[in-house]
Amino acid sequence: MRRTRIVTAVLALAAGLLAGTPPALAAGGAAKTTLTADTYSWHNARIDGGGFVPGIVFNRTEKNLAYARTDIGGAYRWQQSTKTWTPLLDSVDWDHWGHTGVVSLASDSADPDKVYAAVGTYTNSWDPGNGAVLRSSDRGASWQRTDLPFKLGGNMPGRGMGERLAIDPNKDSVLYLGAPSGKGLWRSTDSGATWSQVTAFPNPGDYAQDPSDPSGYSSDNQGIVWVTFDESTGTSGSATKTIYVGVADKDNAVYRSTDAGATWTRPAGQPTGYLAHKGVLDAENGYLYLAYSDTGGPYDGGKGRLWRYATATGTWTDISPVAEADTYYGFSGLTVDRQHPGTVMATGYSSWWPDTQIFRSTDSGATWTKAWDYTSYPNRVNRYTMDVSSSPWLTWNANPSPPEQTPKLGWMTEALEIDPFDSDRMMYGTGATVYGTEDLTKWDSGSRFTVKPMVQGLEETAVQDLASPPSGGAQLFSALGDIGGFRHTDLTKVPSTMYTSPTFTTTTSLDFAETNPDTVVRVGNLDSGPHVAFSTDNGANWFAGTDPSGVSGGGTVAAAADGSRFVWSPDGTGVRYTTGFGSSWSASSGIPAGAIVESDRVDPKTFYGFKSGKFYVSTDGGATFTASSASGLPSGDSVRFKALPGTKGDVWLAGGASGSAYGLWHSTDGGASFTRLANVEQADTIGFGKAATGASYQTLYTSAKIGGVRGIFRSTDTGASWTRINDDARQWAFTGAAITGDPRVYGRVYVSTNGRGVIYGDTSDTGGGDSGGGTDPTPTPTGACTVTYKITNQWSGGFQADVRLSNTGSTAWSGWSLGWSFPDGQRISQLWNAGFTQSGAAVTAKNVTWNADVAAGSSVSFGFTGSWSGSNTEPASFQLGDQECTVA
Repeated sequence: MRRTRIVTAVLALAAGLLAGTPPALAAGGAAKTTLTADTYSWHNARIDGGGFVPGIVFNRTEKNLAYARTDIGGAYRWQQSTKTWTPLLDSVDWDHWGHTGVVSLASDSADPDKVYAAVGTYTNSWDPGNGAVLRSSDRGASWQRTDLPFKLGGNMPGRGMGERLAIDPNKDSVLYLGAPSGKGLWRSTDSGATWSQVTAFPNPGDYAQDPSDPSGYSSDNQGIVWVTFDESTGTSGSATKTIYVGVADKDNAVYRSTDAGATWTRPAGQPTGYLAHKGVLDAENGYLYLAYSDTGGPYDGGKGRLWRYATATGTWTDISPVAEADTYYGFSGLTVDRQHPGTVMATGYSSWWPDTQIFRSTDSGATWTKAWDYTSYPNRVNRYTMDVSSSPWLTWNANPSPPEQTPKLGWMTEALEIDPFDSDRMMYGTGATVYGTEDLTKWDSGSRFTVKPMVQGLEETAVQDLASPPSGGAQLFSALGDIGGFRHTDLTKVPSTMYTSPTFTTTTSLDFAETNPDTVVRVGNLDSGPHVAFSTDNGANWFAGTDPSGVSGGGTVAAAADGSRFVWSPDGTGVRYTTGFGSSWSASSGIPAGAIVESDRVDPKTFYGFKSGKFYVSTDGGATFTASSASGLPSGDSVRFKALPGTKGDVWLAGGASGSAYGLWHSTDGGASFTRLANVEQADTIGFGKAATGASYQTLYTSAKIGGVRGIFRSTDTGASWTRINDDARQWAFTGAAITGDPRVYGRVYVSTNGRGVIYGDTSDTGGGDSGGGTDPTPTPTGACTVTYKITNQWSGGFQADVRLSNTGSTAWSGWSLGWSFPDGQRISQLWNAGFTQSGAAVTAKNVTWNADVAAGSSVSFGFTGSWSGSNTEPASFQLGDQECTVA
């Protein structure tokens, strides 16, 4: 029910999300445990966006090939057929969690199958690992990694500048990478396999956001921030001669080489006093455009300029759309229309109030128009209309006064790109989503263009807590960093609104009353206002409670089993309890401040707490706690524990850290004693879900290390045996904040991530469990069927396909199993919305729990990615059980 804080958690960075660091792996041998396996289908509980997208990259030679990078949530590839994003870094494992922070992306225009990512989340001690360059020859379906001798900062200040990673357009085996922390400029001559420092480059940068920051976060030198090639100065197969590099140095922001990187000089006459966030070159007209800000961003920036550099003459021209005295923001987003290179666009990325600003010029910067302007203050006129019906929460529950509007055009708008093949399509990133338009040129004709979210599939929230109630309209409650959280009544649809009344910036913990799930409580962070809220209608509506004195943050909260009282352990003060809905709070005794709190799921007067290796129990509704005599528990506070629904005093505790106790413990006497499970080496979360068929105990779920393997595990026999239910392609880096099963759907599990949103999995096992109980056979459907098989995307060695199975008979199906054979030996690598097995060329796809029933005249769809060589011929026939389907 709640997510407890991790000892090593880092700052909650406004739109960069909370980024908790997992504990280092414990030393010692793996437990001898036999693991079984299950086939799961994995999806996101749809939120669509939720975090900062600092980079969007279009390939310059292949239409519709585009990528997006996030600061902590990995990288994505655009799928034009569905207008969605496909995640590319779900294979990042627990040990390399920092590699979900993507500081730069590069798509190879000479060979569009190749893509590169420079990864690493922090340059200070928060991320213990160095950065790396990932390289892929199948558009991000698989990766090879080259570790670097320095750190990279995908979630550091200055992360919206770039791109720091660039491919030579004339000789694509040559790449450059700008490093932070004074590490300089680096080059690879073998397609990213090895890297060496460009020792001739004279300036590693000197700008830091706050040199006095003792944490090392704001005090790091932001370094080399972008690399741009002048493709007109090279020929195919030979290295490009002229290269421009941006440096975080207000007096020396731009350098140039005219001999393929052998020597470098500072172009004379360049502006000073600003940082060049972007450098975009129009080789056709011979202009290098530069967007300047007085800080590195992505939040700050009080002044800015736009400049144009004539590459042939060395002439600098200030082309800023407004006078310097009128700027209160810096410029960053910068793009050229490759179909009409005289068309240039830029953003005032740090114009938080009343809205971001986007500028457009069709004469190489001589004159400009704005996305919006004032008529008579505070009234404004927009050149665009906003349609956020696909992501309605982007209104932020706001009702602002002019000149503010909701939804906003954006903030932190450092990524801005016009499609190089389509002048009407533009995408830009914000602190919460990707917006775009497909009728941009209406800007120039005086009619309004339409801005919509272009973000489906890109999920970038950091999950703090999860809860799935046993009844009511809500399937899932989520507590999220930066955007508060959501009540999902349908996991496949974006909720209409985030939590309101109040709207926390980050929800840190939530709970419902086990025997009265209409009663829900949540706590969180808010600059001003209450830090606790209640609902009496299963989370549909909320009202604020009253804070006790001294509260500075959400902490953790627990609801009594019947909803009659609550115990709260907020930041800034000690543990408190209340009867009713928090109009007044009393101090709990016997438990230290900062303890993690939970409730017994049967006895409304029993609550539990944990702090620094000690377990605490209250039997009087939270008024007094007594320390348990249980010993051997983890000594730190990187612990999560939960009480089992339906059984008083049944408590499970997970957590620990390297060098001390680390694992999974179970108590059946209300915490008086605990027994450690010998077959679990490390565990970081624990959750419960519907019991398997014939099982007398609820299903357990954990993010753990068992049998020497890190993963997401399930047990249907009280932890005696475990099934790993994820695989190496779906690891999602850090999954240690929260986990819960679904009490209404066997096998369904909800997994927290730190930047990839809420992941949920459904099993192909219909309920037999993990200990030999068997699986009910899939009923054989009767009646006619039709299959539509469509390859939606194909690249060298890889492809994506969608399959639609239609019930064209007169009888409903309750379960289905579709078989086919690949004619050319294709192999499935990932399949969604169904379970599957493959033996040689033969494939069988089976329903998952939620799509088993198919009414007559209805259809069910699933999709997959796979590999091929030689040919990729579509299957000629499909079998539903023993009968042949019509192929449409």
